[in-house]
Amino acid sequence: MKPRTKARSIALQALYEIDLTEHPFEWVWTNRLQEENLDKNQADFAYQIISGVAPIRHVLDSFLAEHAPEWPLDQIATIDRNILRIALWEFAVYGKTPVKVAINEAVELAKEFGSESSPRFVNGVLGSLASRKNEIQQALRKAIASQTTPHST
Repeated sequence: MKPRTKARSIALQALYEIDLTEHPFEWVWTNRLQEENLDKNQADFAYQIISGVAPIRHVLDSFLAEHAPEWPLDQIATIDRNILRIALWEFAVYGKTPVKVAINEAVELAKEFGSESSPRFVNGVLGSLASRKNEIQQALRKAIASQTTPHST
């Protein structure tokens, strides 16, 4: 497994755990580090994903729901939802991963961790999102900024 693919895999497992248990991401991350043999670059990238995705899950989910209307979020498998969150975060928030790479990596994670239909589903949803990349980037940045900016009273 390529180093960044392994980092994504570890991040996916951590986000899956966070989703199911509501454990704080720092606690989950600390436990993952103890269980996995990651080099510094892998650990740094996995942490960037987890710390980037976990606090804005609901914002990412609103974009996913908009582009997979036939699948209500609570009906999307937890693993698929987290794969989609990671890819969306990578190309729309993180911005250093090309869209095609983010989609390909997501499909590979879906093949490894998802159901038989996961790769096709993930590819379809992300293809729809990718076609509106610039619009989604701007909207996500605004949503994230409004979430982190203190509101005046």
